[in-house]
Amino acid sequence: MRTAVITAAGQVETREIPVPDIGDSEVLVRIAACGICTMEANLYAGRMTVYPAAAGHEISGWVERIGAKAAALEDMPAVGSLVALDGLPRCGACRSCRRGQTAICVALQGHKREDGAITMGAGLAEYIVLPASRVWSVGDADPAVAAMGEPLACVVHSLRRGGFRAGDRVTVIGAGYMGHLHLAVAAHLQARGVAVVERDEQRLAAIAAAGADAAVTPEDVGQLPPADVVFVTIASKEAIASALAAVADGGTVVLYGGGPGGPPAELPGYEVHRRQLTVTGSFSHEPDDWRAAAELLRGGRLSGRLETLVTARYSLDEVEKALKQAAETPVYRVVVTP
Repeated sequence: MRTAVITAAGQVETREIPVPDIGDSEVLVRIAACGICTMEANLYAGRMTVYPAAAGHEISGWVERIGAKAAALEDMPAVGSLVALDGLPRCGACRSCRRGQTAICVALQGHKREDGAITMGAGLAEYIVLPASRVWSVGDADPAVAAMGEPLACVVHSLRRGGFRAGDRVTVIGAGYMGHLHLAVAAHLQARGVAVVERDEQRLAAIAAAGADAAVTPEDVGQLPPADVVFVTIASKEAIASALAAVADGGTVVLYGGGPGGPPAELPGYEVHRRQLTVTGSFSHEPDDWRAAAELLRGGRLSGRLETLVTARYSLDEVEKALKQAAETPVYRVVVTP
């Protein structure tokens, strides 16, 4: 089978390796689509330096073969079913995993394959083998939308971390891809209203058209009704300042967006203390988040919104073009379809 490997900054090669064998509790999936996330873009741009990397962790595909034990499971998707895949492994043994906090497992990178590539999702390929526990049925969907199961699970986790409840007022800082997903999921789960704060005029207009109840620049954040939960999807001092201005007394700020080497945040301790604010972080996802995300995809409730977030589609032969666009151009989601 063909598999793409990022070998250095700005360098990617397509290799031929054997289709992997499956164990009794595993599933072989023929990959239908793989989204290019920030991690893959950073690897290609050299902002992350884990090489050679078999990357791609936002994956959908069709079930090709099922191990004997997996096939006996009551809710195992049938051969031929479209599924979304949890492409990043958890070790199950570190302190976080043992406490049930698998989102912050210390071993999110996988193993070295026989070709020497480090598996970091390995979804930029034709086939993948995963444990049955990480294969989620999504019904009939556009494979590019089904590949959004992983970021949707991250957003569900973010809402859980923020203590979101139906009827809450929500403000999202940032109108990029993850800002759109926070809007879509919060609105579907019956937020009282979802406002978005964004400086870029084009993105501000796009998220207003996507259904935000209000879309304002950081200078106008004071005009918004105070929010019960604020989700910060970009990393900057300005974003933190906007979040503090947007959140109601007693509310919660979720720091969702971030990256290594990003600008230091300024968090005024006295204001957090006096206003009884909760400030928390959200990273990755856990099994319950996947269950909810798969249900959202299976019901088709968000399909229309999600399809508009596919910026471009490339074949596996064009993977370098896909990575280059995702790394260098403002996009929502670039998708590779083998």
